[in-house]
Amino acid sequence: MASSAAEAAEGGLSFYIEGQAVPLGGVVPPPGLYFDSDTYFYNGKFGGNRTTQLGGNIVGNVNANIVANFATALWVTPVQVLGGDLAFAFVMPFGEPAVRAGVLLDGPLINRARGGPLGASVSDATLNPGDPIVSASLGWHSGNWHWKLAGVLSIPGGGYEPGELSNIALNRYIGDISAAATYLDPALGIELSAAAGFTLNGTNPATRYTSGDEFHVDVSASKYLTKELSVGVIASHYQQFTGDSGPGARLGPFKGRVTAVGGTVGLTAPFAGIPVSARIKILREVEVENRFQGTIGFLEVSFPLWVAPPKAAQEAKPLMAKF
Repeated sequence: MASSAAEAAEGGLSFYIEGQAVPLGGVVPPPGLYFDSDTYFYNGKFGGNRTTQLGGNIVGNVNANIVANFATALWVTPVQVLGGDLAFAFVMPFGEPAVRAGVLLDGPLINRARGGPLGASVSDATLNPGDPIVSASLGWHSGNWHWKLAGVLSIPGGGYEPGELSNIALNRYIGDISAAATYLDPALGIELSAAAGFTLNGTNPATRYTSGDEFHVDVSASKYLTKELSVGVIASHYQQFTGDSGPGARLGPFKGRVTAVGGTVGLTAPFAGIPVSARIKILREVEVENRFQGTIGFLEVSFPLWVAPPKAAQEAKPLMAKF
């Protein structure tokens, strides 16, 4: 069979998701405890007679339909470091990727009952937990300007199933460092944000695959039609700058890139006396090289569980007034 090899991090997907950092990318909320639920939808293809590796299997003409949720607990402490508010977060992903490959060329599924013979089509859909994620950030505020530095670590402790096509867990240590800035003018109802960072990938011990390191950038511009309702546009770019490697990278050190563009609608409304924020984001991947190409969707819901009393949150009052 004539197939061209193509890859961008293991499986043609990466830890970073385009558009996830904006709008309001540079804003750290006032001291308190917050909960955020991000539901992620993705429908994409790895077609054109190209091959990729999933769970150690070499497959071609792949369709992926992913639904995943990232449940996040955010603690913004009253502690300041270098004048910035210190915050910590814990994220627990879970989801069900439905993956279908038009052709199986090699790998563990050839010898499994749920797989098929060489050249057969295979599919898999399994609900499983992803790798837990921890992060720390520092956020600063000055008038309408807000900016943030963040470090994220994904720990390979999820429900990764070696040899399977359907995995939310990536089963490797992943570090991400980023910086973001936001200009938010409540009088004009304008929000402008930019966020950029680097993702550093470890090795998946189950497949002996080392994904290359990556750069990503997100930008957004939003207009608040009312104090509660906003609409905006988002653009995002991902670029892999070192190749995949290791004994498991049997298709070579391929680098991927993708640009995604889309829009967003946000709404904040009280529910049982608690301000609840909801946001929808939809982006389409364009200018894709060596990756899946498809449509991204987010449904984000967040609300405070506890906010520091006024005296402790005095420094944060100007920011609270903006919302």
